[in-house]
Amino acid sequence: MTSLADRAIAALRSNHDTLAALVPTLSEDQLNGPSGASEWTVAQALSHLGSGAEITRQPIATAAGEQVEVEDNQTIWARWDGSTPTEQAAGFVEHDAAYVATVEALTADQRQSLMIDLGFLPKPVPLEVALGMRLNEVANHAWDVRVGVDPAATVEAESAELLLELFDGPLSFLLGFSAKADQVDQEVRLAVPGGGIEITDGVSVTTEPFAEPTATFDGPAEAVARLLTGRLRAPYDAGVGVTGNVTLDELRKVFPGY
Repeated sequence: MTSLADRAIAALRSNHDTLAALVPTLSEDQLNGPSGASEWTVAQALSHLGSGAEITRQPIATAAGEQVEVEDNQTIWARWDGSTPTEQAAGFVEHDAAYVATVEALTADQRQSLMIDLGFLPKPVPLEVALGMRLNEVANHAWDVRVGVDPAATVEAESAELLLELFDGPLSFLLGFSAKADQVDQEVRLAVPGGGIEITDGVSVTTEPFAEPTATFDGPAEAVARLLTGRLRAPYDAGVGVTGNVTLDELRKVFPGY
């Protein structure tokens, strides 16, 4: 049976290959143009992904037994921030390739047993959590990059479906930080492709359909993935609608993004 870790690694490879093919085609104007992240250019989004690959590869490689020269995050960010847009784009391809190669090389036993000390959580987490957090970053910021040059870009379908499963499981704790349940004044059970979103005193995602949903999301799974991270906004919400006891605008307030 294919594990969540296996599927996350495959999704990370797919996203990498898509961006690695796109990056060499980008002009200087495109690199300096706006991305889907409102405060970042396309190059800055690639820089964020590249520095993230560098930072998050270190603890996984260490847990796997590799001798790693560890740099602190501030030093890494300063180096990336001091790079030109062209260097940031090329650096993303290099460092994300190294990250993907590292996780692809993990044995089946390592994929099941490794515990990863990410440095900012109270204790080490299973590999699938570390991979899921990276996929959440990559799938959404890859969309930020691609939508900067193609307004019709979408989050990769397999990544979107897997993220719903991850938020139902090992990444559920992230919703406690990112979602704002107090932005709606009634309980919501929103039916979405592949499951549902429940908003009560908190917010949770399920891959099981609700017997009696209070609202229905009309749109693809990739739009749900973008909703959860604050990326389902005009003009990138064409064809998406919500019916029932909550509106799309209210949902955007519940999921302000990051």
